[in-house]
Amino acid sequence: MKSSLVDKTDRAILTLLQQNAEKPIAEIAEQVGLTVTPCWRRIQKLEERGIISKRVTLLQGRALGLTMTVFVQVKAGRHDGKWLESFANHAASFDEVVECYRMSGEYDYLLKVLVTDMDCFDHFYKRLVNGLEFSDVTSSFAMEQIKYTTALPLNHL
Repeated sequence: MKSSLVDKTDRAILTLLQQNAEKPIAEIAEQVGLTVTPCWRRIQKLEERGIISKRVTLLQGRALGLTMTVFVQVKAGRHDGKWLESFANHAASFDEVVECYRMSGEYDYLLKVLVTDMDCFDHFYKRLVNGLEFSDVTSSFAMEQIKYTTALPLNHL
């Protein structure tokens, strides 16, 4: 199903920006068949509409010593608004937590945690479970990363 959120040219611009947000506007414009000013205006409109939320630098975790990826599944200690808010704030306070989701199914939350080694994870785990009531917490250690991308699929547009 095609979306009216963006047209073919916007999609091409978004694809190029997801590959390299530092690519000069003149190069993007040339590749999508526009001149610089209309291309820049389209990018500004995509930002104003919230389709582009920010431009960042992606770091290589392994190069920085973050060699262990752990997926932590959490069952809530209680199912009330106060606990949910407390947990969300608590989980968000850890630099090691790079993603956090409220889930359906057996577990209530899924955290993606990056650490240097098992000792670091143990330290993180002790801080995570301290002070909050949990029904269950379980961790799975990634053995190999098969695919990683920050690029969103645009083929549905």
